[in-house]
Amino acid sequence: MMWILPITLILGSAIQDSALLKAQTTKTVFSQQSTPPASKPASSQKNKSQPVFRWTKPPVGLSTIPGRPIGMGSRDLCPAVENPLRALVPFQERNLTSQSGKGSISKSSMDVWGLTTNKYPTFWFYLPYTTELADASVEFILQDSEENEVYKNAVSLRAKPGIISVTLPSTARPLEINKNYRWFFKVSCSGEQSVPYHVEGDIQRVELNTSLEKQLAAAQERDKIFIYAENGIWFDALTLLAQLRKDRPNDVSLVSDWRSLLYSVKLDKNYVDAPFID
Repeated sequence: MMWILPITLILGSAIQDSALLKAQTTKTVFSQQSTPPASKPASSQKNKSQPVFRWTKPPVGLSTIPGRPIGMGSRDLCPAVENPLRALVPFQERNLTSQSGKGSISKSSMDVWGLTTNKYPTFWFYLPYTTELADASVEFILQDSEENEVYKNAVSLRAKPGIISVTLPSTARPLEINKNYRWFFKVSCSGEQSVPYHVEGDIQRVELNTSLEKQLAAAQERDKIFIYAENGIWFDALTLLAQLRKDRPNDVSLVSDWRSLLYSVKLDKNYVDAPFID
C-alpha cells in the first residue's frame, strides 16, 4: 500500500497544475478581451462600412406645402422616359387628417427636405431629358420662407440622361442659418407657356456644434461623408461624395459608398447607378 501515497500526491499535483493553467488561460483571455486592440487610424475603422443617412428632427419652419422628389405636374406632352425626373434628396411620408361634413379624411403628404452647413450649397438631380428636345427649357429656383426669390437661373440640357448638379453661386444671397428655403427644379418640354414638369423641396442651413467641428477637422475626406450622413446633413454628405467620385472614378470603395448612401434614402438602382453628366 506504500505505493498509493506517491501516486496520490502525483495525481493531486497534476490536478492542481491543470486548475492553475486553466485559471491563467481564463485570466489571459479576459484580459485580452478587456484591453482595446492596438489603435488604428479612424479612417480604417470607418471604411469597413458604408455611409448611411440618419434622419434628424425636421427643421423648424418646414413648409406645409408637400414636396416632390419625383417629377410631377406636367401637361405639356413631355416624352416618355425610362426614369422620370428625380431630385436626389431624402423624403418622408406624412399622414394628414382633415375634418369634413362626412367625417375625417386622411391623406398622405410628402416631406422633402435636407440640411446643409454651406452658404452656397449644391443640389443634385437626375435629368432624363436631353438636347434632342429643341424647345425644352430647364430652370432652378430658390425662394425664402416668404416666397421671395433668392436665386433663379436657366439650366442647360445635356446630350445624355444622367445626374447633374446646380450650385448656388457666390453672387447670390447666401443661405442664413436656421432659415428655411424652398427649391424648385422645373422642366418645360414645349415652350415657356407650358405647365412644367418639376420637383421641389426644402433646405435649411445649420451651424455645426463644437464637437462636430472637431470631428470634421480631424477627419479625412472620405470619413467626413460618414460624419455628415450620421448627423443628418444630407447635402454636404452627398456633395462631398459626388466630388470624390468625380475625382476618382475608378475607386470601387467610393462607388460602394455612393450606393449605400443613396439606397438609405430610398433611391432605386436606376438612379443610384446613373452616370454623372457635366
